Amino acid sequence: MNLVQSWFGDHLAYTMSKFCMSMTVLGFADELREQGIAVNALWPRTLIETAALGMLGKAAGAGWSPQIMADAAHVILTREGRSCTSNFFIDEDVLRLAGMADFEHYAIKQGVPLTEDLFIS
Repeated sequence: MNLVQSWFGDHLAYTMSKFCMSMTVLGFADELREQGIAVNALWPRTLIETAALGMLGKAAGAGWSPQIMADAAHVILTREGRSCTSNFFIDEDVLRLAGMADFEHYAIKQGVPLTEDLFIS
């Protein structure tokens, strides 16, 4: 999390939700640590082609399919909770660490340049 003013000016509601989600992860992770319950966040590196994005008229092939988030979540959820908590994961990074090197099967349209998600820089 960083307090770069342009995120607030251009995307206030989204920025507020990301900050609230981040604070919730940190708070619950601390509260539930002793019980061995992990609390983490998973963020996409690029746009994810969802129905919501389509309603906004965004993307049109410039992102990955939602399957990348499901696959990254599976990797995270199968880790041991006591040692994997309080993290802010990026989908592609999780999958790379799990041994994946080729992400093209997630592409909505082959050859279309991907659009980086907000806050990833």
